[in-house]
Amino acid sequence: MSQPSPPALEPAPGARLEQLGVDVVRGLAMDAPAAAASGHPGTAMALAPLAHVLFTRVLRHDPSDPTWPDRDRFVLSNGHASILLYAMLYLTGYGLTLDDLRRFRQWGSRTPGHPERLHTPGVEVTTGPLGQGVADGVGMGIAERWLRARFSPELCDHHTYVVAGDGCFEEGISHEAASLAGHLGLGRLVYVYDDNHITIDGPTELAYTDDVAGRFAAYGWGVDDLGESANDLDALEAALLRARADEERPSLVIVRSHIGYPSPHLTDTAKAHGDPFSAEEIRLTKERLGLPVDRSFWVPDDVLSMYRACVPRGRALRAGWEERLAAWDGDRARWDAAQAGHGLPGWEEHLPTFAPEDGPLATRQAIKACLDATEAHLPGLVTGSADLTGNTGMALAGAEAQAAGTPGGSLVHYGIREHAMGAVMTGMAAHGGLLPVGGTFFVFSDYMRGAVRVAALSGVHVVYSWTHDSVGLGQDGPTHQPVEHLAALRALPGLRLLRPADANETAQAWRLAVEGDGPTALVLSRQPLPVLADTARLAPEGVPRGGYVLRDPDDGPPGVVLVATGSEVALCLEAAAPLAAAGIPARVVSLPSWDLFAAQPGAYRDQVLPPGVPHLSVEAGTTFGWERYADASLGIDHFGASAPGAQVLAEFGFTAEHVAARATELVRAAG
Repeated sequence: MSQPSPPALEPAPGARLEQLGVDVVRGLAMDAPAAAASGHPGTAMALAPLAHVLFTRVLRHDPSDPTWPDRDRFVLSNGHASILLYAMLYLTGYGLTLDDLRRFRQWGSRTPGHPERLHTPGVEVTTGPLGQGVADGVGMGIAERWLRARFSPELCDHHTYVVAGDGCFEEGISHEAASLAGHLGLGRLVYVYDDNHITIDGPTELAYTDDVAGRFAAYGWGVDDLGESANDLDALEAALLRARADEERPSLVIVRSHIGYPSPHLTDTAKAHGDPFSAEEIRLTKERLGLPVDRSFWVPDDVLSMYRACVPRGRALRAGWEERLAAWDGDRARWDAAQAGHGLPGWEEHLPTFAPEDGPLATRQAIKACLDATEAHLPGLVTGSADLTGNTGMALAGAEAQAAGTPGGSLVHYGIREHAMGAVMTGMAAHGGLLPVGGTFFVFSDYMRGAVRVAALSGVHVVYSWTHDSVGLGQDGPTHQPVEHLAALRALPGLRLLRPADANETAQAWRLAVEGDGPTALVLSRQPLPVLADTARLAPEGVPRGGYVLRDPDDGPPGVVLVATGSEVALCLEAAAPLAAAGIPARVVSLPSWDLFAAQPGAYRDQVLPPGVPHLSVEAGTTFGWERYADASLGIDHFGASAPGAQVLAEFGFTAEHVAARATELVRAAG
């Protein structure tokens, strides 16, 4: 079912007042960067008419409730034009004030240099790195269609609007995301291409002569090239409404704009892109616009009243949705759990428990067992992979593939598009209603890194299943064998990273991923691992603390502590026997998550890793960072090799005998 267009604003403003509103936005777009001595005024000035049309004539939104589930989503992918979004959020009543605009780009302000989710009301996603918003919007489109199919058009019936520029479309992520959107036939996606022909270096023709219309048509998008219509409010509205009506494919509206318009000296110049205007240029431009030249941040009452009419209109739209929700006879518990991104009450009781006789079992296989066991109790669960669905454990049992013909399909085939996959998942989670889980080989997390960083910065609830986690994957060789990746991703703030030692630790890692609120990465093995004897009992408490004692000497205190993650934990358990025979009692510590362990009280950390006892870390990756927990490290500070996985590990010293020998050396050196 398609919702009716929003009613016209009452009283309907005349063309003069609308034009004054557009020009006021242009004035704010100059004043805020000038006050900050930093910012990007030109794009915001050029797109002021588009923003006006979107927020007053097209978007179904309620400024008094920015998180209303059935609102239209708006993404400013070219986030350097953030002052445009902030001006509209202030004018239409999202709670920003003129003082917020005056404090643009300042410490502690609600108007940072690029839009940040959860920081400013009305900002849907964090955009800064160009192209991220393009892919975020695709994720939002998938989420809207999936929820509409799974629940009801009564509850989910809206559109996603994305504004993007030359920089967004030059970035490779936009190619990946647009290709996927076209393949999936995602209607209800309306993108506007701000074709202003300017980058920081100068004209786009320096590096960019793509046929953008032809490119998107080839992807399967509907394309509407408006030409020189950037200042024609009615033409912009008509194009957006045509695009909104397309239910079968995503739409691209191309607008030839003029950056910095109507500045007398800076229109269509690179200087208008990234530099505040001088006081004289602001004066001359305001004269052209008919704005008071001696007033900064000038917003007359009639303009503010015109924009604030969005508030009662939005409240009426939301009230209608709330009535439909109250009358809906579907499963409200499942809807609420999906919207929260978590499981139904008691979902964790369905987590599998593994016994030693169930092994050996690769942790990538264990995550599939966990997904299959809990899927029915996770109403928003959507899995997918970058062409490695079976390899990464993402193939939900019985799940349909997401496609135009199966809009409720819970398995997304992202194709070989890792970067887009990461950002599409961000868009799904930011939209709400879905818990996206996506998999690829750990080494290819490099291709996702930009999206993962933005996900961590914006705190979206996504889960990455990164498998083939060490040189143990074997004969694909060093190009596919992650070495530095654990260290690099441990350094990323806001990302919960877990490398479980066996199937039981994997189940508990999955529990943490579902119950958490930010991004979680599960780093999983390709090769089969034993199910360890004590993890079924100890992991439910130990994994959430990031690290725990898995094995202690039979008699007396430990003479050495072997601390490891993932597949190397079993190796340390094996090494404990020859050490004990040599008179060196060993404690074995599993440390699946550095960030969770670091968050524990110091007394607990000292209890697990007692001071004064030599500590040897064992991990099939670079030793960088292990000095915080270990006196010596057995690792791999070089690239891997192409050979069977067991042989590669053995050649690099990952045998019980070598672990015992290194521990013995450490104890002797410590006296």
